[in-house]
Amino acid sequence: MVKIALIGAGSVVFTRKLCSDLLLVPALAGCEIALMDIDPALAELARRRVQAIAEARAVPATITATSDRREAIRGAAFVITTFLVGGTEAYTADIEIPARYGVGQVVGDTLGPGGVFRALRTIPVLLDLCRDLDELAPDALLLNYVNPMAANCWAVARATGRPHVGLCHSVQGDSKMLADWIGVPINEVAYRCAGINHQAFFLEFRRGGEDLYPAIRAAVARPEVAGEEPVRIDLFRAFGYFVTESSAHASEYVPYFRKNERMIEEELAPRFTDPNDPYDGARTGSSLRNRIRRPPAAEAPERPLPTERSDEYGAAITEAVVGGTLARINGNVPNGGLITNLPRGCC
Repeated sequence: MVKIALIGAGSVVFTRKLCSDLLLVPALAGCEIALMDIDPALAELARRRVQAIAEARAVPATITATSDRREAIRGAAFVITTFLVGGTEAYTADIEIPARYGVGQVVGDTLGPGGVFRALRTIPVLLDLCRDLDELAPDALLLNYVNPMAANCWAVARATGRPHVGLCHSVQGDSKMLADWIGVPINEVAYRCAGINHQAFFLEFRRGGEDLYPAIRAAVARPEVAGEEPVRIDLFRAFGYFVTESSAHASEYVPYFRKNERMIEEELAPRFTDPNDPYDGARTGSSLRNRIRRPPAAEAPERPLPTERSDEYGAAITEAVVGGTLARINGNVPNGGLITNLPRGCC
């Protein structure tokens, strides 16, 4: 029986999505899914929702809930991390304190003051978890979804050497977006993507032997596309490769777009076409503040039960390890020479 532990299962919507994927993997039939959160009520809510999925699909699985992290990971083959240290209160501080000093952030979870302080809060917890894994689940594979992805995984690699991979969904989502722009079914596309989360570049985008980049260059000239992704299209035109992550989010990763308040208000903000984009903090940051102050996702209503897996990589990895199937993913790993013009050892 394969045991899978989710640390931070109080992210109930994401937990439901991941567990739905896991419960669609035949090789995991009879598995145990241990849902851990420091809030016992959220852990129990997650358990009920995941148990309902298993029962609706008649999948044999044991679903447990606990606030004891050591108990959750004991004997686990896979440990999936999805937690937010300090919760929304700490996240709010990451945004609002820098804003008082004129440092506006779009999401603030990767770079800048928000990313730095999130890393300082999160890395000690991850390293403590790895020490527990050495004792209680020495063969477990760590699947980390926690940001700042690159800093967290770099720390795990340097401090522990434990087997791990950092997972995000920007590559999957953006490959589908590019395929839609050029009218090519995503299942006919092969791509090669590399970089540092959340700034990876599509080095190749092909259909068979056909290079699809000329079609992408034609697509970004269309007004509706240019208005959808102004920052990333600027970067694409400058560097020749399309970068992952949204335009608003990408604007805080590079030094070209947010140099001062005038640039943000007069040049950057008016170029975004969707004022309701929850990540569009390019204007005032108010939409981000509202987003992180919303009631917990646990209070969201149930959605229809998925019949297929999502594009998250977690289930594919577990299936490959347990069932021996082939999985091709884009994951965050230590740079041992994979990218020669980035530092060795970086994520």
